[in-house]
Amino acid sequence: MNTRSYVDQHQERFIKELIELLKIPSISADPAYKEDVLRTSEAVEKALKDAGCDQVEICETPGYPIVYGEKIVDPTLPTVLVYGHYDVQPPDPVELWDSPPFEPVIKSTEIHPDGAIFARGACDDKGQMYMHVKALEYMTANNQLPCNIKFMIEGEEEVGSESLEWFLTKNREKLANDVILISDTGMIAKETPSITTGLRGLSYVEVEVTGPNRDLHSGLYGGAVANPINILCDMIAQLHDENNHITIPGFYDKVDELSQEERAEMAKAPFSQEEYNKKLDIAQEHGEKGYTTNERNSIRPTLDVNGIWGGYTGEGAKTVIASKAYAKISMRLVPDQDWHEITKLFKEHFEQLAPPSVKVLVKPHHGGTAYVTPIDSLGYQAASKAYEDTFGKTPIPQRSGGSIPIVALFEKELQSKSILMGFGLDSDAIHSPNEHFGVWNYLKGIETIPHFYKHFTDLKK
Repeated sequence: MNTRSYVDQHQERFIKELIELLKIPSISADPAYKEDVLRTSEAVEKALKDAGCDQVEICETPGYPIVYGEKIVDPTLPTVLVYGHYDVQPPDPVELWDSPPFEPVIKSTEIHPDGAIFARGACDDKGQMYMHVKALEYMTANNQLPCNIKFMIEGEEEVGSESLEWFLTKNREKLANDVILISDTGMIAKETPSITTGLRGLSYVEVEVTGPNRDLHSGLYGGAVANPINILCDMIAQLHDENNHITIPGFYDKVDELSQEERAEMAKAPFSQEEYNKKLDIAQEHGEKGYTTNERNSIRPTLDVNGIWGGYTGEGAKTVIASKAYAKISMRLVPDQDWHEITKLFKEHFEQLAPPSVKVLVKPHHGGTAYVTPIDSLGYQAASKAYEDTFGKTPIPQRSGGSIPIVALFEKELQSKSILMGFGLDSDAIHSPNEHFGVWNYLKGIETIPHFYKHFTDLKK
């Protein structure tokens, strides 16, 4: 039985199983959901066993466990390591969801007329991770697994994969592989398959600005004492110039400028600025001068405020000058930018921006290195052939604006290239209210993934 027939025959069960997994609120960032995260790891363990793995174990780490599974058909054949994560982002703000984030529903949309599963984690990454589990099921049930397969599914991706390096260094032999396969990215459109060939790095920090030693009455002290919220807003405003260029000294020193030829190749990807703006309900795009939207969100570094707070935010009025103000700031980085160095440069510059009337504390959170996959690698070629088999067209190589810091870590610790076969769409609202994953995309991923194993094994011969 071929993959298409198998998926058609079992699609209702495949959807039901994913919905059950999505019901578990595996929010790794919130300790209140610890038991749910652990329960999800057990659900993944069971799914891997049911799909045909000969050995599955929940591996303890200093944080949340990693679920490891393997199906070794012949040690002389190539080995593919599948990476994914079972933890999800917090659903906040919950009031902006059209349906409860952990009560999955299937609804039709303009882009997904045949339905999409709405739930936190639907696309990032439970749905895309589970495609690989069901692809294994097909290959084992139909005796179609052409090589060895290993799974490493973690529970801390959304909080920086803090335990992953610890696990890799202790399990290099167990995790040995010829290529790493990941579906935690997307593609251009349902009718335009693409393979992610580049990821931006990340530096994530939290800043704290302190003024007076307690909250003050804004009538008695306003105008005479520094207001940390005002100061913080002013400091943040100084991080970009009039061309939306980041002002941190040394920030661009190692940024690699792509050639006009490379930029021209990127521009071949289908894109409508008008449609882009319409979908986001914005009057005009915004970004670094001299670059297109698709360049700004993939090959250029950025600095964004992800959250800002301080003072009174409850109902009604409270006339107060807050003692403290806070912000969370992320910087997306491009190849050759070292996130440790960028974090240091940010800290030095941000502290220098502060007037003597306040104190500033910069707390680094986590980060990661940018990554580029060569399109002449065997893994990329196998992925390209797999998409050609099921989509009937050659996928477009595309750099992503997102970050998966562990991809560079994999290459460092396991000496393996990663292939990013994502089936989500930009419109799937990952990390946002109403996250969803198209039913068609989910099933198409299950159909396509087994072809990768066949082509990779053939190319390795």
